Amino acid sequence: MKHINIFLLSVFVAFASCSFTTKTFDDPDKDKLLMQLVTYLLEEGHFQPKDFDDPFSEEVYSRFLKTIDPYKHYFYKSDVKEFEAFKTLLDDQIKNYDLSFFNLVHNRLTQRIEESKAVYTEVLGRPFNYELDEVYQSDAENLEYVSSKKEMINRWRKQIKFSTLTDYHDMLSDADNDNKSNADIEEEARKSTLKNLQEVSVYFDDMRRDDWLAMYINAISESFDPHTYYFAPQFKDRFDAEMSGKYEGIGARLQKKMDKISITELISGGSAWRQNKLQVGDIILKVRQEDEDEAVSIVGMRLDDAVKLIKGPKGTNVILTLKRVDGTVEDLSIPRDEIELEETYAKSSIVKKSKYKFGVINLPKFYIDFEDVNSRNSTTDVKREIERLKDEGVDGLVLDLRNNGGGSLKTAVEIGGLFIKEGPIVQVRSTGEDRQVLKDRDPSVSWDGPLVILVNEFSASASEILAAAMQDYKRAIVIGSKQTYGKGTVQNVIDLNRMIRNNTNGDMGAFKFTTQKYYRINGGSTQLEGVKSDVVVPDRYSYIDLGEKDQDNPLSWDEIEPASYELWKSSIDYETTVQKSKERMNSSAEIKLIDENARWIKDARSKDVYSLKYSEYVAELKKNEKESERFDALSDYTTNLSFESLAYEKPIMANDSVFRIKRERWHESLSKDIYMDEALNVLTDLNKLPKLDKLSAAKN
Repeated sequence: MKHINIFLLSVFVAFASCSFTTKTFDDPDKDKLLMQLVTYLLEEGHFQPKDFDDPFSEEVYSRFLKTIDPYKHYFYKSDVKEFEAFKTLLDDQIKNYDLSFFNLVHNRLTQRIEESKAVYTEVLGRPFNYELDEVYQSDAENLEYVSSKKEMINRWRKQIKFSTLTDYHDMLSDADNDNKSNADIEEEARKSTLKNLQEVSVYFDDMRRDDWLAMYINAISESFDPHTYYFAPQFKDRFDAEMSGKYEGIGARLQKKMDKISITELISGGSAWRQNKLQVGDIILKVRQEDEDEAVSIVGMRLDDAVKLIKGPKGTNVILTLKRVDGTVEDLSIPRDEIELEETYAKSSIVKKSKYKFGVINLPKFYIDFEDVNSRNSTTDVKREIERLKDEGVDGLVLDLRNNGGGSLKTAVEIGGLFIKEGPIVQVRSTGEDRQVLKDRDPSVSWDGPLVILVNEFSASASEILAAAMQDYKRAIVIGSKQTYGKGTVQNVIDLNRMIRNNTNGDMGAFKFTTQKYYRINGGSTQLEGVKSDVVVPDRYSYIDLGEKDQDNPLSWDEIEPASYELWKSSIDYETTVQKSKERMNSSAEIKLIDENARWIKDARSKDVYSLKYSEYVAELKKNEKESERFDALSDYTTNLSFESLAYEKPIMANDSVFRIKRERWHESLSKDIYMDEALNVLTDLNKLPKLDKLSAAKN
């Protein structure tokens, strides 16, 4: 579910009730009811609604086929010809909640996936000829659908041969295989590939019709914009956990391989971790609730269904039948509790540079629990970390928003208010309505000292709101990629069950749809353009298409009237500081090497034709290895800086080895982080430079 991962990285969300409608939704057919709910929200609630017409139909048609068969490994030309009869009819089917096209495609896909098992098993049953001069085309856009089974076998053969080639080469290079023949090694490589494909097959076998229907609904939804999306019930649960940073359960992460579900991680601080009896590698055979006599076997069960059985309300117990790593089988009762996902939350560190002490706050996302106003949220956590850093006597602060894909609009506004006195933070506009200026109304300032904000291409939504506001106020210096992600839209998430009276169809999931656009206080949108860094530092993604502007149907950029605000009253010469940083970047050998590396990565990713001849594969590999040696120095980069936990964390680290290891790894990565190093250089300059007379300029 690639789209789910992308969503969780970039979501920017405000929750809303469905009070805007009095329409009744009560179709007894669950699929039709779901279509009715989604199409209503798209037509009545989307910021930029589209007509359900023939061009829209063609877009949905193409998007759906590309989603379910992206590499053209399943459908034949004859299948597609049959599907094309619906190409301009989907708009009418959507309006009538008719799923004839979906049913046809789904049934055919299920058939073709089953056929593919015999195809790849047959292909992997014979040795590959790595002396044959042939190539593999990895870009499906340059491929036609196949016309015959013979062509389908050949397409699979080339793809499988390509994926097996790496294993074959690695096994040949392994000294442990010196006594094996090339034929034996080639056979082992094929067996490894077959095992991987069988694991993928288990994933497909676990998918139900509802999962495929969700993809069809999202082909419709994403034809409006990239951030409008339907959540099947299990994905809504994951989203809630991501947004709040917590869930109720035992605190273990699971993985399914073939028919077996095993423990891959115990979450630090969770009930299973505290109990210290469940172990990584344990296989779960059965699950029993404490108030039931019968255990349910989860061998072969869908992972999502198994997780539902194990999760449950805080204060209850679940009994797991485990097969231990040593082969013994036993029952283990584990209490359920509220599990906090520590990696979600803000964390801080201190570091000394020159004669100064600086604080670093890393904020992974703008989290909040909309159901529990007293729970942790990013505003209170960041404010607490600031107070702790002030107690340590820091002279400057770095707020690290790299890879922060967004979250709550409310917390973005509130965190902005921690660094300024009263004033606007962001403007929001709905279709046909006047702009709304969201302001910080608290005159207190948590941190009034030097501030640097770190961003990259994956800083999106709420991160862009905060960085843009601090930049417009001239409150902070923004350092990072040429621009941030460029997502300037606001989504509402509606629990679809709340729109149905007397629902007897089971959980309908949730729907996220774009309802507003947001704008900087200077009037410009961050949509597509993102936030431009004051100091641009190249990274390995500099030349790769990753942002909102690279999506296939994003909303356009525009601007509105600026809000009324005053520049931050400061005695610091920010312009001189920015210029000094730019000069450092321009003269840095490491930065130049990073830029060269980024260009090299761009060229490597652009390649889509690969030789399947072993000698040519090895020659290309050696060429790439030699080229990449130029960039080895980047991984060796380090500073003489030593990052430390704050005083309150040290007792925790002493009693929690998992927590300690995570913090130590974070501190080590910071000491090798050239971008953090430059952020600290900037803070040093801000402390060293002669102070200007305090200025205040009104801006309208």
